[in-house]
Amino acid sequence: MTMLGLDIVKKHLNLEETFTEDDEYILGLMQAAREAVERHVNSNLDELAENNGGVLPTPLLQAQLLMIENLYENRGVMGMKTVQLPRNYDYLIDLYRNYN
Repeated sequence: MTMLGLDIVKKHLNLEETFTEDDEYILGLMQAAREAVERHVNSNLDELAENNGGVLPTPLLQAQLLMIENLYENRGVMGMKTVQLPRNYDYLIDLYRNYN
């Protein structure tokens, strides 16, 4: 799998498949998380997947899920407090970071 599907993301967020009101918003978060992870690892995720037998390494999928969850759960707190990603996000990303 090179990209997360809406169904997997909704399961991660504990949302029912029939709840569709936030689908467009979640799709935007999915794209933002993908781009952020690509920048954090300094690599194209499609290329990483291609080098891994067509499957994106699980830690990078999980990092995207953590970012999506953080953005979804904290969308109304901007400006009121700083919300940081969990430390395990950095750990997952660091496994694949390209420093070149």
